[in-house]
Amino acid sequence: MTITTAPAVAAKSLRRDGTTTIALVVFCQSFPALTFGGIALFLPLIREDLQMSFSQAGMLSAASTLTYALGQIPAGFLSDRFGPKRLFFIGILGSTLLSLNFGLIHAFQFAVINQLVTGIFRALMFAPGLALLASWFPPERRATAMGLYVVGGFSGNIFLSLVGPLLANHYGWRFTFIFFSVAGIGAALLYLAFGKEKPREGSRQRVGMLDAFRLFKYKIMWLCGAIQFIRLGVVVGFNFWLPSLLVADRGLSIQEAGLVVAMGAAFTVLSNVLGGYVSDRLRNPPLVIGGSLAVVACTSTLLVLVHPIPLLLVVVAINSIFLQFYFGALFFVPVEVLGLRIAGMSTGFSNLFANIGALTFVYALGVVKDRAGTFTWGFVGISAACVVGVMLAFVLARMRNRALAAQERMAT
Repeated sequence: MTITTAPAVAAKSLRRDGTTTIALVVFCQSFPALTFGGIALFLPLIREDLQMSFSQAGMLSAASTLTYALGQIPAGFLSDRFGPKRLFFIGILGSTLLSLNFGLIHAFQFAVINQLVTGIFRALMFAPGLALLASWFPPERRATAMGLYVVGGFSGNIFLSLVGPLLANHYGWRFTFIFFSVAGIGAALLYLAFGKEKPREGSRQRVGMLDAFRLFKYKIMWLCGAIQFIRLGVVVGFNFWLPSLLVADRGLSIQEAGLVVAMGAAFTVLSNVLGGYVSDRLRNPPLVIGGSLAVVACTSTLLVLVHPIPLLLVVVAINSIFLQFYFGALFFVPVEVLGLRIAGMSTGFSNLFANIGALTFVYALGVVKDRAGTFTWGFVGISAACVVGVMLAFVLARMRNRALAAQERMAT
């Protein structure tokens, strides 16, 4: 007869809680992506319904991104201070309720207000969710954990791109928003019931606002912030405007554009986890960051120069693979250097700069399209930004090596 000891039972229960929580966080993360991604996918329909120009459409995305960016450090602070679980729940519930409301709006100005408030609740998801996932993984696998976080978002985009156009064709884009939002509310309640925070060893180390302000004195945080500015600017610029580029410049239908977006999202889902795994195995995040940006620099220009649809699909696929390949690696560097105690705030700091980049890029591409009548110069500009990111990755490698060497000296 096998005797099960109390520590073994506790360890098994802890593993089960961790697996359940990780699965629920990833699952819940898919619903804001379903609704936020719906704005990009159905933008031609939304623009016609709300009588918007391309510049106004860019403003619609920028509104959510602005408040999302401003909420990053406060959300990280609250996560480190009070624990990430409750913050993540408030974020998912609020963002899905507002997405439901978006499906009922008939005027551009109210749509902008809706997206401004939505950004606040989305901010309560990111840093707490990323910190929650990282806490359930050992230190040597945390880049993988951070890459896993966005799997839910891109899985939601795949589902949206495949199912959304069908629902929109039969019932309209508004019903599609409402349908996914109601499902998201159910997912939030499921997470509240079964999600867990990992028990901390010893007492929780209190953090204060002074810890948040101290982040601004670290050069490595500014450098990571600059790369994050480029990273998310490129990601959001590509994801938000790709459907419009395919429809307006390549003559595809909404359904065909949805299939292309779904294909790209599928490649990105796989690459997020793979990129984190490669970074953990190589123990060299800057190499993963610089290499990924170099590939995206090439594919972003090819995206507007290549016209045959088969070749365009190849370019979209390659771009999608490397678009977020370095996500986990880039978010892991500040946690690796500064520690897990302020992981929420360091993540929020990085994502603040990332979303300022997203706001800048997505609005700029809309303005360029209005002025030039084409997306060409906008995507060439994205390539130039990626080249700058490659150069910053070289600087990051040297700075990280010095910081880790200093830690080793202090430990000995």
